[in-house]
Amino acid sequence: RLTRARELVYDAAVAVHADNPLVLIVDDNVDAREMYALYLEHAGFRAAEAADGETAIVAARRDRPAVILMDATMPRMDGWEAARQLKSDAATQSIPLIMLTAHAFAEHRERAAEVGADAFLAKPVLPDTLTLEIRRLLAES
Repeated sequence: RLTRARELVYDAAVAVHADNPLVLIVDDNVDAREMYALYLEHAGFRAAEAADGETAIVAARRDRPAVILMDATMPRMDGWEAARQLKSDAATQSIPLIMLTAHAFAEHRERAAEVGADAFLAKPVLPDTLTLEIRRLLAES
């Protein structure tokens, strides 16, 4: 949950940068979501947050983000299933999706490709690496 001060900053940033790309950050760890949001807002993106796969699907359909950052391991619905559903839905399949996971084995990269992810990054992700990958995907879409 956003603190009131961060909500005010976010609202101001959205008003000023309404045409900046929206990135949906999906992670069950609130600290990770806020950290990624701060990185991205500093880089000129807008950020929206979801705590699990089910919420992410609703948010993606409603908000039409430019890119989705999806953690793999979450309660309720994990990122693998959420990515699979988003990529099989005509309304959301064209949204570039980056799988994020602390499990950086080849099988995880392969699974990301199987569920339709457009990119795969191992945590922890450096801010520059994250923003470069988002910009690359936006340029390709």
